[in-house]
Amino acid sequence: MSVWRGVVVLALGSTILTAGCGGSRNQPPAAAPSASLQRSRVALGGAFAVTYRFTVAPTAHFDRDYHVLVHFLDPNEELLWTEDHVPPVATSAWKPGQTIEYAKTHFVPIYPYVGEAVMTLGLYDPASGERLPLAGDDTGQKEYVVSRLQLLPQTESILIVFKEGWHPAERAPDNPAAEWQWSKKDATWSFRNPRRNATFYLHYSGEPSMFDMAQTVTLYLQDQLVDSFTVDSPTETVRTLEFKAGQFGSDEMVQLRLSVDRTFVPARQAPGSGDLRELGLRVFHAVLEPL
Repeated sequence: MSVWRGVVVLALGSTILTAGCGGSRNQPPAAAPSASLQRSRVALGGAFAVTYRFTVAPTAHFDRDYHVLVHFLDPNEELLWTEDHVPPVATSAWKPGQTIEYAKTHFVPIYPYVGEAVMTLGLYDPASGERLPLAGDDTGQKEYVVSRLQLLPQTESILIVFKEGWHPAERAPDNPAAEWQWSKKDATWSFRNPRRNATFYLHYSGEPSMFDMAQTVTLYLQDQLVDSFTVDSPTETVRTLEFKAGQFGSDEMVQLRLSVDRTFVPARQAPGSGDLRELGLRVFHAVLEPL
C-alpha cells in the first residue's frame, strides 16, 4: 500500500460529477485529499498539527455538507482513534477545481500501542453514513491513505502534572475518551525542565453564558507573564505558545500557572444544578512538545 506524503496532485478526469446520495458505484472522485503532518514522530499523549488539503475535481458539485473522516489505523488496519470533524468551509460551498486547505491540532490518546499508525481521510454524509469516492490509495472502505505517524511510548514525552487549583478529571458519559479538568480561579501545572525550546498546547473551552462579559485568562511561566487571552465562545479551542529554553530557568522543575479573572458556581447560576464548585476554565489537554 503506497503512502502519500505532503501535497498530492491528481488528475481527476472530466466526467461531470454530482457528489450526493444515489450515485453510480462508478462515480469519479469528488476530490483528492492530502495531509501534511507537523511531525512524523509523536509520543502517546502528545500533540501535532495537521494541514489538510482537498483538491476538488474540476467538474464536482456537492449537493450537501459532508464531514471529514480522519482515522488512525495500526498496520493491520485496526482503528486506533478518530479525528472526524466538520471542515471550516462547508462542502456545499466547495467549487470545482478549488483547493480547500486548513490546519488542525490533534492530541494522541494514551493508547496501549506504540509503532506505526496509518492516517486515512474520507468524506461522509453524517445522516446516511455514505462515503464519497475520492482520488488516492483506498483501503477498500472509501478512506484514503494520506500519511503515516510513528507513535512513541509516553515516557518519550514531557509529563505535565496538574497540581493545585484543579478539580478532579471528568469524562463525557457518551464518550469516555473525552476527558477534562476544570480549574479554579488559580491553578498550576508542574513539569520537568526540558532545557530546550518547546511548544505548549492548551486545549480548552469555557462557559461565557455564565458571565456578562468575556473571561480573561492569564498564563505565568515561573511567575513571568507569558500570555493573556479572552474566552468569549463555548467552542473548544487550541492555543499554542512558543517557549525558548531560557524561559524555563535553571530549576529542575518548572511551574506554569493559569489565572482567570472571574469564576462561576453552577448551583448559583444554573437553576436545578447542585454543583457548588468554583469553576474557571475547562482544560482538555495541556501538552508541552520539545522542539
